[in-house]
Amino acid sequence: MRRRFRTLMAALCALPLALAAAPSAHAADPTSLTSGFYVDPDSSAKRWVAANPGDGRASAINNSLANTPMARWFGSWSGSIGSATSSFTGAADSRDKLPILVAYNVYNRDYCGGHSAGGASSPSAYASWISQFAGGIGNRPALVILEPDSLGDYGCMNQAQIAERQSMLSGAVSQFSRQAPNTWVYMDAGNPAWTDAATMAKRLHEAGVRQAHGFSLNISNYLTTGENTAYGNAVNRELSARYGYTKPFVVDTSRNGNGSNGQWCNPSGRRIGPATQMGGGAEMLLWIKAPGESDGNCGVGSGSSAGQFLPEVAYKMIYGY
Repeated sequence: MRRRFRTLMAALCALPLALAAAPSAHAADPTSLTSGFYVDPDSSAKRWVAANPGDGRASAINNSLANTPMARWFGSWSGSIGSATSSFTGAADSRDKLPILVAYNVYNRDYCGGHSAGGASSPSAYASWISQFAGGIGNRPALVILEPDSLGDYGCMNQAQIAERQSMLSGAVSQFSRQAPNTWVYMDAGNPAWTDAATMAKRLHEAGVRQAHGFSLNISNYLTTGENTAYGNAVNRELSARYGYTKPFVVDTSRNGNGSNGQWCNPSGRRIGPATQMGGGAEMLLWIKAPGESDGNCGVGSGSSAGQFLPEVAYKMIYGY
């Protein structure tokens, strides 16, 4: 980082305040160590535009999607995970920008939903994977969204499976605390239409959110920023009343410009939302799910697989039809 010394000194000076508030195990603020969010040069939208320069949709997708900072998702497809996260955060660091990473490889991933089923082969394999994930980031500044849907996806799980998942998530947070001190980790808390605030607060606490920086909302969903902000505040009221602390939260706004029509899997008529930015009623509004990437073989993405880039869906999402 070009500004590493100056910003590091500022972070050190602020250390007593950070410890007094005790919101997480991390004292450093990665947003103060960087000069804005990182635009992924290898996003699905970027790759599609590069491969289809003569397509009539390319200009709109390039201007409205490909050049907006958004998260990169990491899972079994990422190869050597430590090398993958090191390469991504290193590229961002060389530009003095803040990268957003999604860890999406928990054992029994999407166990109840099924559209994105998969993940590590065992809890121990996941522990090794997430340790390497954190180690690859190291001291570089980063934001990490930890395992989307993992705390909402309890509907068909028994208590032993729930406890197993909680242990994996709390272990993951510990790895970031030890190996990635300039990373803010957000445990995913689903969305307002999935689980009531009291239940989600209990799940977050039991999975170790006290040691994380905060929690994330609306990932891969379409609910409005206002609905999510109200829900995040309600979760914090429950955390405060039950456990004596609150947490910052972020909202995925990548596809919530028209709000939800009640469907979550590739619904028609949706629109991109506010671009990645600080504030907006939450700590940050982030593009976490890349617009145009399929939710699975469903809705307007019939015949596609989860994560596949669909240019027509992306194009229509820009204009909201």
